[in-house]
Amino acid sequence: MSSKGRRTGVLFISSAEHPGADTFIHTLIMRTLDRSHFDVHIACSAGRPAAPTPAFTALTSIPDVHLRPSNFGPSLTGLSPIRRVFALVGVVRAMLGLLGLARYVRRNRIAVLHSTDRPRDAVACALLGRLTGAKSIIHAHLKVAGWMSSSLRGSMGRVDALIGVSKFVARSLSEYGYEREKIFAVLNATDLPRWDPAIDGQPVRNEFGLTPDTPLIVCAGRLFRGKGQDVVIRALPLVRREFPDVRLLIVGADDRQAMRGSFTEELKLLARELAVEENVIFAGQRSDMPAVMASATVFALPSDEEPFGLVFAEAMAMRKPVVALDNGGTPEVVDHGRSGLLSAPGDQRGLASNILTLLRDPELARRMGDYGRAQVEARFTADRMATEVGRVYASLTASSNPSPAGLADDSASPSEIVGAHD
Repeated sequence: MSSKGRRTGVLFISSAEHPGADTFIHTLIMRTLDRSHFDVHIACSAGRPAAPTPAFTALTSIPDVHLRPSNFGPSLTGLSPIRRVFALVGVVRAMLGLLGLARYVRRNRIAVLHSTDRPRDAVACALLGRLTGAKSIIHAHLKVAGWMSSSLRGSMGRVDALIGVSKFVARSLSEYGYEREKIFAVLNATDLPRWDPAIDGQPVRNEFGLTPDTPLIVCAGRLFRGKGQDVVIRALPLVRREFPDVRLLIVGADDRQAMRGSFTEELKLLARELAVEENVIFAGQRSDMPAVMASATVFALPSDEEPFGLVFAEAMAMRKPVVALDNGGTPEVVDHGRSGLLSAPGDQRGLASNILTLLRDPELARRMGDYGRAQVEARFTADRMATEVGRVYASLTASSNPSPAGLADDSASPSEIVGAHD
């Protein structure tokens, strides 16, 4: 709060028309920020009155917020040069809309601007900060790398603060050359009430003809090569030698932005080549993920350099042991030997051995599941995340700008990094 006791105005910038993981995290923050300290506004793509965007519909369910429909222009990602020229009309309209949004920021005395790392969001956030003097924050949900658009990378250099969803992502920002003093790590959170380990997973097993005793590996995520569904399939021949009735349930849809072709078809071909196709079930996109998680014996997703791994925290919330890789942000979520087992990237036998260890020892799997649930309840709650984001806001708006706990050195203790668990 300001020295006069007025609540700090915060404007979230969200151009997404369809909710994604980043939208989900920001929605949790919006819902949970302490309204005695913060006045929450959202600039969002609304669509038409008769056909609102799915993201806008989701945002309207958040209590005690001010929604401000805004025009962010067309997304230029993936457009050919000719299509980009035609899109310039929309860009001009978006710039006019941005001026209107600047007036809104001033009129409502908004002190903090908070956006995702989607290019349109980031550009709008940086420009609005320059136009209004409000403090600007870009929330990085991915490791920063050269493949990102120049507009995003440039905007990251112009804002007042950068929040990484893990220490791994925060360090990538520093390694890329952004100022360490303005980088913070705030770990993601789950919507804990949704993930109730008392949910019965047997109806999902019944759907696929599985008995309560069938060893079931659940692998959920967007389908593209980096997520590692193919790696789990390659581990199946080793697992099947000991557990011939094992099943792998692959949940998710093809990510057409990450891959031009169908990864689902590649995975089916791989399963046939390895003679494990009868052990692999493709469930497609599901809306009942808590029940799917409840059906699992083990959750496995060997995704490479996962920025955080929200799905790991969700599996842990359902008391499921996790098998994953020991890189990226994954070790910040999965505690090796306590809530799951991690193997080195490329160690196919190590991954299969970890799955086998958990299938052989149901008591070990249960202990890991219980520990994982306790960790989610202690470390990955919306209240914790919103509180730590609020501290970042306070560090930016404090009149006497004390040195905030920014990105610590690799040798620093976790408590020195904003968002780390004590």
